[in-house]
Amino acid sequence: MLNYIFGGMIVVSLVFALWQDIGDLRRNTWQNGEEIRLEVVTFGEDVRFRIPGDSVIHVGDWRPDGDEAELVVPVTDALPKRWRDVAANQESSRKQELRLPSRRVDVDVVASTLPVVRFVKLRAITKAAFDMAETAVTLALGLIGVMALWLGLMQIADRSGVIKIVVKGVQPFMRKLFPSLPPDHPAMGLISLNLAANVLGLGNAATPLGLKAMEELQGLNEDKETASDPMIMFLALNTSSVQILPPVTLVALMGLKVNELFFSILIATFFSTLAAVLAVKWFERKSRRATV
Repeated sequence: MLNYIFGGMIVVSLVFALWQDIGDLRRNTWQNGEEIRLEVVTFGEDVRFRIPGDSVIHVGDWRPDGDEAELVVPVTDALPKRWRDVAANQESSRKQELRLPSRRVDVDVVASTLPVVRFVKLRAITKAAFDMAETAVTLALGLIGVMALWLGLMQIADRSGVIKIVVKGVQPFMRKLFPSLPPDHPAMGLISLNLAANVLGLGNAATPLGLKAMEELQGLNEDKETASDPMIMFLALNTSSVQILPPVTLVALMGLKVNELFFSILIATFFSTLAAVLAVKWFERKSRRATV
């Protein structure tokens, strides 16, 4: 479903960008093809000139080619904003210079035109789409090694019995959070495993456990159209679960620098989880009072 949503958003953005660009072309927003008369101060291989309405003297390279010529102007902050905008949005890959088709009209006058600028928004969206696709592939490939390591460690912990020890250790705490669940119900074990995976930063490994736990909780739910108290508590814990180890994705992005965030992540997630638990418990009591 999300793929269709993202695909639809891309199509809509492309259509909107094309509509905007066609409007720019119709209004000639970029003044394509309009001749600019430059006042020449000194002429030679290096041309010093003034732009109409601008008192600053600019420098460019004069490159004649038969009857045609080209004035190459480096892009600096001294250029007018319109010229800098044209340079940034021109189709040429050399954004640090402007190549102006030019002809010498008089001893002190050169007629030039700025590069043609078209389909600015459409090109920007297309470039962003390809850049993000490249980033997604790079990130996914970078996550393979980290995910393989942590999922392998989870398999070792499961087969060695460490996970069962963790589950037994959190059972007293779990019974207080989920008093209406039978202690030996499969949902209790799935919830414990899900929370353990989240605590260890294995969000991807926790997802299937969480879905299965929700399925078990729905089986115990008497009103299938309304979330039960255990379902709400479980969702709140998943939304703000305590992180002892940083998430795998963060490790892949930051590497060893992620150690600097260890205490910050622990403190932030502890208080967010505490706030979530207290809020759910408060609403549970409020709901019970309303039904009495």
